Amino acid sequence: MERHAVVVVGLARSGIAAAEFLARRGEAVVATDRKPAGELPAEVMRLEAQGVRLELGGHRRETFAGASMVVVSPGVPWDLPELSAARGAGVPVLAEIELAFRHLKGTVTAVTGTKGKSTTTAALGAMLRERGGDVRVGGNIGEALIGLVEGSTEATDYAVEVSSFQLEGTLRFRAQVAVFLNLSADHLDRHPTFEDYARAKARVFANQTEADWAVVNADDPAVLALTRRARARVLPFRASGEPIAGGDGAFFAQGEARLVRDGRTETLFALSTVRLPGAHLAGDLLAAAVAARVRGAEPEHIARAVAGFRGVEHVLEHVATIDGVAFYNDSKATNLEAARQSLLAFPGPTLVILGGRYKGGDFGSLAPLLRARGKRVLAIGEAQERIARSLGGVLPVDRCATLREAVERARLAAVPGDTVLLAPACSSFDMFRDYAHRGRAFKEEVGRLQDPRVGRG
Repeated sequence: MERHAVVVVGLARSGIAAAEFLARRGEAVVATDRKPAGELPAEVMRLEAQGVRLELGGHRRETFAGASMVVVSPGVPWDLPELSAARGAGVPVLAEIELAFRHLKGTVTAVTGTKGKSTTTAALGAMLRERGGDVRVGGNIGEALIGLVEGSTEATDYAVEVSSFQLEGTLRFRAQVAVFLNLSADHLDRHPTFEDYARAKARVFANQTEADWAVVNADDPAVLALTRRARARVLPFRASGEPIAGGDGAFFAQGEARLVRDGRTETLFALSTVRLPGAHLAGDLLAAAVAARVRGAEPEHIARAVAGFRGVEHVLEHVATIDGVAFYNDSKATNLEAARQSLLAFPGPTLVILGGRYKGGDFGSLAPLLRARGKRVLAIGEAQERIARSLGGVLPVDRCATLREAVERARLAAVPGDTVLLAPACSSFDMFRDYAHRGRAFKEEVGRLQDPRVGRG
């Protein structure tokens, strides 16, 4: 290998974008992935035409140890032995968003939290676009941040979704506005402990200064505890309906989202204009509105964006209503707390599709909610036996070999007025490439039900 090549690890969306960016800048690049070529996107093989050397089907320790820099994609474990070898050889190891930050110009608003990141980031982008100017939305949603840096200026506004996987590899990454939505147990299949996960999330505050802003959830004690270490000015929001005691902050009152700042109260949007199901999504819009206001959007810009916002794909996405049965895709509900919030969005009766690769937690924690609002559980994937043991005494649990079987069984059991909800509370990697692949598969199966040639069994 070239002695001073940059090594890009992990060739999904972020890794491909990083390799392309570095190649365009004339860097010698080696791109590596444990998967063989046949299991990777077609774009990977096209990297060779751009001068990128590929090492597929496994990693080579000597490649990492001899690199000038290693750029890590979010899906790559931070404790990978080859990364340890690179660090041991004095090679800088950094995340793709860290590389992007070092090359972008403009202002960064970073949105993190266990759930709600995509909705908040997309809504923030819509609000800033109503204000006008060069607004770029990406990170863990849509386009990789490194793919958004070309042509940026000091006037560019970035709305960036950032995950714990991305943040743990940051060194200089600085958000002029950091939004921290909530914190609950997640990704414990990747992070050794909840404390490690929380520390990774808290890195969103790490490089902020007193001139920056931290927009944080005043209803979440874990978030507030981490916020105490932040140097930025804190602007809390509260979705529970209680005003912020004794100072500035945002809350809901009398059907309005309101912000108090410097003793002055203003209305950001009316709750009646929100077109998304679930109180937690209204809370996400409140957080986005506060961040947008800090970034110079006027209340009328925010109100217009909220009225036109239809949500994001795979987040409580209404797919179809068939013979009075509503089908919703919340494939992004990849942990128990997200699934709980998803269930709270519907009064019932709800037939919920749960399962996939287990990420930790107790499915029994959903029992009270399912007893009150649920009708049936369709269990899929590796976690189905665990789900059946935890919830079989609460509701009927059907073990389903495929997502198609789960959708078909739900349709057979549903009657007009029921909701069929995909809220897996698990990762997708046992059956699908990612949550988006799972969500699209669900929508395809619901589409099959609308085909007159597909009966009800």
